[in-house]
Amino acid sequence: MTSPLFPGGVAVSDLAVYDWDAADGRCGGSPHLHTASGEGYIVIGGSGAVETLSSEGFVEHPLAVGDVLWFSPGTVHRLVNDGELRLLVVMQNSGLPEAGDAVLTFPSAVLDDAEAYTAAALLPVGAGREDAARARRDLALEGYAELLGAWRADGASALAELHARAARLVRDRVPQWQELWVSTVAAETERTRAQLEALRAGLPGTLGEASVVRAVPTPGDRGYGMCGRLKTWEFSETTARDEVIAPSKEHE
Repeated sequence: MTSPLFPGGVAVSDLAVYDWDAADGRCGGSPHLHTASGEGYIVIGGSGAVETLSSEGFVEHPLAVGDVLWFSPGTVHRLVNDGELRLLVVMQNSGLPEAGDAVLTFPSAVLDDAEAYTAAALLPVGAGREDAARARRDLALEGYAELLGAWRADGASALAELHARAARLVRDRVPQWQELWVSTVAAETERTRAQLEALRAGLPGTLGEASVVRAVPTPGDRGYGMCGRLKTWEFSETTARDEVIAPSKEHE
């Protein structure tokens, strides 16, 4: 039996937003956008804000415990930590963000050079990872300031230029993304379509294949994400299952 994906084919993570101060005096993460996936925030601790630049312009959205906010692909976003900001992050298209769906707002000269972008975006394994994550954040903020300046001067065309650069950067990865999406999210959508057809015909369909999965926490300390320290879980066909209790004789 195939283990079901997390509902909707999404991914979840527990994000403790960086408390590193930046050149503008604010603490927080690396501005970036996603090229194919939407993202949602559920605030579970602290306070702060998320700055966004989209077709609606530049907006700062306050974040407090209990707030829920989400945005579509192409939205540039920067998390600001005013004090112990913690989020449950829900990402569309489980697997694509991890496969490079995000593009950081580095200066345009870096965005126009694929090798330079990759060198700036990747973090080393082991020692020096925190320093590298902070340097990456600061470089993204440098490009973010450049982007906002261009947006204030030229309006929507500045964001359109960033979108064009992002599309060029990820183009070669898209075939891999398509395979991943077809085997996961699209497959789950097809199962739902088939199940609705079965139910419409008065049949149980896949109900007899019902199963339960418990995600396994990723080993080690929280990872260094674009916006903060991440606690993640592994969702795979080898994910742990709780002990199955056999029915008692009186129920047989």
